[in-house]
Amino acid sequence: MAGQLKLGKLPARPGAVKLKLATYLQPAQLPTPPDVFGHDGQVGAWEMLGNDSVGDCVIAGALHETMLWTSIGSSEIPVSTDAALKNYSAITGYNPSDPNSDQGTDPAVAASYRRKTGIVDANGKHHRIGAYLALTPGDVQEHLLALYLFGAVGVGVRFPKSAMDQFNAGQPWDVVPGSPIEGGHYISAVARRDGRLVIVTWGKEQPMTDAFLTEYNDESYAYVSREYLKNGKSPEGFNMAQLKADLAAVTSA
Repeated sequence: MAGQLKLGKLPARPGAVKLKLATYLQPAQLPTPPDVFGHDGQVGAWEMLGNDSVGDCVIAGALHETMLWTSIGSSEIPVSTDAALKNYSAITGYNPSDPNSDQGTDPAVAASYRRKTGIVDANGKHHRIGAYLALTPGDVQEHLLALYLFGAVGVGVRFPKSAMDQFNAGQPWDVVPGSPIEGGHYISAVARRDGRLVIVTWGKEQPMTDAFLTEYNDESYAYVSREYLKNGKSPEGFNMAQLKADLAAVTSA
C-alpha cells in the first residue's frame, strides 16, 4: 500500500513477451509523433476502479485503455469497480472474501488474457485486443511512437515513495534521487503535453517527466485494439489492417 492508494504490479519478467515493437516495426515507414497529441479528452471521466482498496492497477489500466479506444472507435464502454474486481478475480484468482489473495497482477499474463478472453465491462461484454508488443523499458521515443500509433500504452514502473508524495501534491512525477521503491505500479499513458507524458492512475490524469520514465520504467506494452479504429484506421490515419494480420499470425502467447 502507498498512502491511501494501492499499487499491485508484480515484478517485470524480461523476455516474457517475445514480440517487441522495436524489432517488428520499421521506423522509416512510420510517422513522427508531434510535440502534443492524445485523445484523452474524449473520455468522460476516469474511474478509480477499486485501486484504492485492492492492488488491481493492471486491471484498472486495462479498463482505462479500453475506455479511450472505444470513445474513439464507437462509444465509450461503461465501467465499474465490480467489473474491475471480476476481471481481477478471473486473471489472478483474487477472492474478495480473502484479503490474502490480493497479490497483484503480472502485466504479461494480463496481456495474454486480454487477447485470448478479453476484459469485461460493466455490462459484462468482453473486449479483446488483437495483439500486444513489448516496448524497450525506459525508451522515451519508442513509448511516444507507440502511444501515437495505438492511442494508449500500458506502462509498468518501480514506484518510488516520492511519486506518491508528488501525486498527492498535484505535482508531475519526476525523479527524486534516493527515494525508496515501494512496489510495482501499472499506469496507462494516454497523451503527450508540455513535454511530458500524461498517464492515468487512481482515477486521475498525472503528468510524468521523461526522466521518470527512463529511471523507473521496467516494462511496457503496446496493444492493438480494433475498437480504436474506424474503417481500419486510427484517428491519425495509420492503417493497421496488415499489422493486425501479421501480428495475429505470429502472436501465440
